[in-house]
Amino acid sequence: MRTCDSGSTNSGGFFDVAAKHAELARLEERMASPGFWENGDGAQEVIALVQELRSWLDPWRRLDAKGTELGEIGELLETETDTDLEREWSAEVDRLALGVEQLELRNMLRGPDDARDALLTIHPGAGGTESQDWAEMLLRMYTRWAEASGHQVELLDLLEGEEAGIKSATLEVRGDHAYGYLKAEKGIHRLVRISPFDSQGRRHTSFASVFVYPVVDDEIDIEIEDKDLRIDTYRASGAGGQHVNKTSSAVRITHVPTGVVVSCQQERSQHKNRATAMKMLKAALYQRELEAREEERQVVEAEKTQIAWGNQIRSYVFQPYTMVTDHRTELKVGDVQRVMDGDLDGFIEAFLKRRGGIPS
Repeated sequence: MRTCDSGSTNSGGFFDVAAKHAELARLEERMASPGFWENGDGAQEVIALVQELRSWLDPWRRLDAKGTELGEIGELLETETDTDLEREWSAEVDRLALGVEQLELRNMLRGPDDARDALLTIHPGAGGTESQDWAEMLLRMYTRWAEASGHQVELLDLLEGEEAGIKSATLEVRGDHAYGYLKAEKGIHRLVRISPFDSQGRRHTSFASVFVYPVVDDEIDIEIEDKDLRIDTYRASGAGGQHVNKTSSAVRITHVPTGVVVSCQQERSQHKNRATAMKMLKAALYQRELEAREEERQVVEAEKTQIAWGNQIRSYVFQPYTMVTDHRTELKVGDVQRVMDGDLDGFIEAFLKRRGGIPS
């Protein structure tokens, strides 16, 4: 029979519980001191820190209490035979282990931007309609993942292909640590299948790139001068009826000094499209600023590799067998359709564990 060690959550193995308790006590004492609310901005900052600490410690306390309880039941089962109780105990131990793993994974999402919302862009590689169709399949996959994960997802920009698929797309994913999770998806994604666009039924290999940016909030100071912008308006394509076709509501903004280009055509209002495009531009420029400030430009730019063979982070094989392989973690999943329906958690968790130094 398995044993349950309640000390696994008490040891502070993946985060320093004692330090967090001490910090929380210090901040709560500060909140109770006279004059705390005289500095409104400072008070809000302290409250935010307290909430962050409690978001760690409250789940840990629940796990620790459950571990202690299961440890005591485990000791009882060593001396008494109770099949029903042992079955229930075993299921509770599995749930405890899952809770510890989830808290452990969250501990890996402590980068400066991991808690932010995310902007995810998709571009097909060379190959015309086949690659554009693959890019659209990825768009569906990430939309499904976001919805299943409880995140909000919004399509900010979409450029459709002439025959099928898409030439580019940008999603905004909002919710708990959206960027922290989705940063695992940055890179080249490779598809192998019998092409539905090949009349001879031959197998084709296609590529598409995925890049992820953190969404910048108003607290980050990114200066964008009007003189550095080139703003173009054009008629939106796709669905939307006569209004879309007759008015130049779509907006494209070019930041001349950096060459960054963003566009939005999802709203009928040019004003709304422009506001959304500025948000996208601000996020992209913030990413560039981070790269320069942290001297990580070469690392990040290396991820924007050529969309072609040899650079893929993951391969999705539909024929002659079905398999999704992550080349960074060596994780393999045989149910390719389940992955395409948005079941990416296994790949994301394996990536985070590898980055965190924990064997996958």
